[in-house]
Amino acid sequence: MSELFEPKIVGFLCNWCSYAGADLAGTSRLSYPPNIRIVRVPCSGRVDPLFVARALKEGADGVLVLGCHPGDCHYSDGNFVARRRFAIMQELLFFLGFERERVRLDWVSASEGARFARVVTQFTEQVRQLGARSPTRWVVQKSADGMKKKTPRPTAPAVADAEANPAFAQQIARDCGR
Repeated sequence: MSELFEPKIVGFLCNWCSYAGADLAGTSRLSYPPNIRIVRVPCSGRVDPLFVARALKEGADGVLVLGCHPGDCHYSDGNFVARRRFAIMQELLFFLGFERERVRLDWVSASEGARFARVVTQFTEQVRQLGARSPTRWVVQKSADGMKKKTPRPTAPAVADAEANPAFAQQIARDCGR
C-alpha cells in the first residue's frame, strides 16, 4: 500500500489581509490541510521572486503568495506590484526548472477565512497531483552563437545513480551549487 504524498507548502501572507484571513479560518475552526507553513510579510508586494525560488530550492513542493484584493492594499499598490512580479516570476521559475503550477498568487481579505481555507485546500490538492518535486541539475550548453547557456535538466534517473555512486552524488552537488 502506497502512502499519499503530502506536499510541503510555504505560504507568504500579507500581514494586513491574508494573515488575518488565516487567523479567522483558525479561530472559526475551519478545516484546511496542515501542509502550509506561513511566513508573514508586510505586503504581498514585498515578496521577492528570489524568496519563492529559495523556498523551492530548499525543498518546498509549492509556494502560495496571498495578498489583499487589488485596490485594498494598505500600502496603496503593493498587490499590483505583486501581480506584475508574479508574471515575471513564472518565467524565472520555469527557467530554473520548476513547474509553473507549483506557485500561486491569490487574494484573501481579513474577513475571508472560508476563502483562505478553500484556496489552501485547492492548492494543496493541485501540488499533490503534481507529485514530489524532482531535483534539477544544471547543464551548460553552447548555443549557436557560441555563448554558454545554463539549462535545467530533471535528474530523476540521476538520483538512482547518485545512490549507487557517491562520487556521482558529489558531482551533482557541485553542479547544483550545494
